[in-house]
Amino acid sequence: MDDEPEVTRRTGTDGDGRLVIWRPFGVPVDVTPAWFLIAALITYGFAATVEREVPGIGPWRYAVSLAFAVMLYGSVLLHELSHTVVALRAGLPVRRISLHVLGGVSEIERPAETPGREAGIAVAGPLVSLVVAGVAFAVGELLPPDSVGLLLARALMVSNLLVGAFNLLPGLPLDGGRVLSAAVWRATGRRHTGTVVAGWLGRGLAVVLLGVPFLVAMLRRTDASLIDIIWAALLGAFIWVGASQAILQGGVQERLPGVSARSLTRRAIPVTVDLPLSEALRRAGEVGARGLVVVDGGGTPVGLVAERAVRAVPLERRPWVSVGDLSRRLDHGLTLQADLEGEQLVQAMTQRPATEYLVVESNGDVYGMLAAADVERALVRT
Repeated sequence: MDDEPEVTRRTGTDGDGRLVIWRPFGVPVDVTPAWFLIAALITYGFAATVEREVPGIGPWRYAVSLAFAVMLYGSVLLHELSHTVVALRAGLPVRRISLHVLGGVSEIERPAETPGREAGIAVAGPLVSLVVAGVAFAVGELLPPDSVGLLLARALMVSNLLVGAFNLLPGLPLDGGRVLSAAVWRATGRRHTGTVVAGWLGRGLAVVLLGVPFLVAMLRRTDASLIDIIWAALLGAFIWVGASQAILQGGVQERLPGVSARSLTRRAIPVTVDLPLSEALRRAGEVGARGLVVVDGGGTPVGLVAERAVRAVPLERRPWVSVGDLSRRLDHGLTLQADLEGEQLVQAMTQRPATEYLVVESNGDVYGMLAAADVERALVRT
């Protein structure tokens, strides 16, 4: 993508330790450092199964086990790619695909505009996992018994059945929760209601997951495995956190209609780059303005002065500091239309996070300056 940090293009990482391994459709695919630990644990743990199912394989059991780990995460990548492809076809940009400890995630930059598109994007992943399971089963039927190929095919079939079925459970942040959220949204006409309902069901699923290892052990009349308890706790914590975030997001969505760029924009005055900060503040104070927009010789806006940068300059130094020293260049995405409101306003700000934005009328005239902090306070008040 054109606006990626330069470090991503230069080193193959995204600057926070993630390794970028591929860029299908221009979307970076990365893996977290913890992924390598999990891959190693899968390799070590599955080796015993390989040795049991393929007698006499010896040390090669680790190579076969590693192959399964790679195939497993390859199928997870296919799962996430299906989300990405459907989202891109719906016109929704995808920031990246990340493979992590508990699977993967497609970071779609903004929500779908209709319940149908939301459900279509969500259900694509589990469907692909189930298709992979079916293909693995068909391939396994063609392979000889007690062979490495049959073992890998069956393991891939079972793992993808589990991934597909688990993701279809009706609770956020799982794909099934997104489908349920879209269904409630369609039935009620309120996106936030679907998000909150699916979020609370997600919390319920998280609690149920914690008891699964003990239920299975009781049915088998054995003690619960420590490994099973740890995995259930990790999955439960992951779902609980995601569900809680969804409930909070639903609350924000409910308050969004009361927020508009026009009502929150601060009055701003144009200043030249060489104007002393003290003089700029004096002029702003005379007209009751709270924003400073840096303009060039022709009066075209070229930068914004951040409020926190102004506060950081001591009073005695302000006559000697120019506004140009404190301004941020007016890059693409830092200009918002005055008529933006609700979810559209938040989406525009999310695509290009900043502390201040230039707000203009539809004809390009400067309306004022919008502070992200003012939007946050408006959401809380509403």
